[in-house]
Amino acid sequence: MAKRKKPYLLHASIRPDAEVDYESYPFSIPAVREIANIDFHPNVTFFVGENGSGKSTVMEGIAVALGFGTEGGTRNVRFQSAGSVSALHDSLRLARGVPKPRDEYFLRAESFFNVASYMDETGYLEGYGGRSLHTQSHGESFMAVLLNKLRGNGIYLLDEPEAALSPSRQLAALSAIHQLVEDNSQFVIATHSPILLSYPNAKIILFDKSGLSEVAFEDTEHFAVTKDFLNNYPRRLEQLLRDDTDASQVTHAK
Repeated sequence: MAKRKKPYLLHASIRPDAEVDYESYPFSIPAVREIANIDFHPNVTFFVGENGSGKSTVMEGIAVALGFGTEGGTRNVRFQSAGSVSALHDSLRLARGVPKPRDEYFLRAESFFNVASYMDETGYLEGYGGRSLHTQSHGESFMAVLLNKLRGNGIYLLDEPEAALSPSRQLAALSAIHQLVEDNSQFVIATHSPILLSYPNAKIILFDKSGLSEVAFEDTEHFAVTKDFLNNYPRRLEQLLRDDTDASQVTHAK
């Protein structure tokens, strides 16, 4: 297998001519204001951070700027069932490598049900293993995308793919992602899963109140909190379940 010299997606920045109001959403989010600092890993780039930190907003902006619909799917899936789209994509400039990817997909956990319904309506199920995604469990349908729909030599955006996956299925997803990386694919993944975050040599970008920063896997809160809980779960449960305990402080207890 020939190695790719460059990733399909190199860099994201705000267009110099964009009219940006940093006091209004989504540019009021600290991480969104620093989006010009995002350089993508040729294999896997992770977005991590608390809910509301801007991960999904930036993922949506990148996806729409690449030509995907806001609900997800391939670039041929063009519908919007509900909700609004942030103006971020209009202000983005994406630097892309060569050659162009042969395959593309945007998996968005929160709207995947709508994509599955769209596939049923159009009758296009061959790429998903030939079965309606609604006849499968949520986890099975997510895996059907990873194992059947994604064909390699592609750019894939995954927004919280672990939402429907058990721990064992997350391990299977990790293996599927690796096989696709080996087949000249590039991933950008927003996740809370320490299992997925363990992918070797990936770039992990932390979204928080200070903006964006690159962190090592072992330095993520996802790794630290999970490791601490599993190693000390009787004590952590005792602390969590006490009536006078502030749950937000438990993870910092010694």
